Amino acid sequence: MKAAILYQFNSPFVIGNAEAKGSGVKVNVKATGICGRDIVIWKGGFRNLKLPLILGHEIVGYYKGKPVAVYPNLYCGKCEYCRNNKENLCDNALILGEGEITGGYAEEVIVPESNLIPLPDEDFEKYAAAMDPVATAIHASKLANLERNSKVLVTGAGGGVGIHLVQYLKYLGVENVYGLSSKGDKLKELGINVISDVRNEKFDVVFEIVGSKTINDSLRALKKEGTLVLIGNVEGEAITLLRPALTIMRQQKIVGSASYTKAEYQEAIKLIGEGRIKAIYETFDLDQINEAYNRIINRKVLGRAVLKID
Repeated sequence: MKAAILYQFNSPFVIGNAEAKGSGVKVNVKATGICGRDIVIWKGGFRNLKLPLILGHEIVGYYKGKPVAVYPNLYCGKCEYCRNNKENLCDNALILGEGEITGGYAEEVIVPESNLIPLPDEDFEKYAAAMDPVATAIHASKLANLERNSKVLVTGAGGGVGIHLVQYLKYLGVENVYGLSSKGDKLKELGINVISDVRNEKFDVVFEIVGSKTINDSLRALKKEGTLVLIGNVEGEAITLLRPALTIMRQQKIVGSASYTKAEYQEAIKLIGEGRIKAIYETFDLDQINEAYNRIINRKVLGRAVLKID
């Protein structure tokens, strides 16, 4: 099959032939979203992963002629977290595209049939763009103790997760949603208050997607007893708290948000299918994957970049 293969970190993908590796049933891939996690892996942020790799875990396509999404997380089902419906914290979790399991930057994937979720329609690209971000938003929001009048900040609000998270917060009825982004015009169309500087603001909750570059400003803008939900660290650089005393004295909470459950992924697909969340993305052919990565890294993509697989 045709695939985009990563032979060296921080280097271009090579389009070539490869064999799909995995266990289960074969899915013909039609589109795959490019996740921020993929970018961190590409940069070498997960040195434990062995090359070559075929990345990509936001996968949609056909199985037996019907449109499906592929739930990307493979869990053991036996550990204490799996037994308590917290499979996103599974001690033995594997993610498609990492390690020996072929990901969706290819024409086919082989996955357990239990990981397949029916799609409401065949508009594959919108699901590839938004399933993962919306599921991430659903899970992260549960950790934040939100109220309708909460004043909430989303950093990196023009990126793939951010632009769908701000929509989900509005869907929940949160009235004061702010987005930290340089891509203000589109966010304003979504009813989001766009800011480029948080120094004169105070928030009840911050959803930190960018990580190392913004977290200290986010904590300074977080109220006493406020909650910062740490979703991502896009540069893969170490996060250093410059003023830990501030967090101590303000009794702030920093909560990590680990992926999502299958039920949350299914809920995300339903919201996208019903049009409650608008998928915002830019499409690229598989052969254009290096162009896609270049545009993402240089912050030229609004929302998600999606690879079309013919």
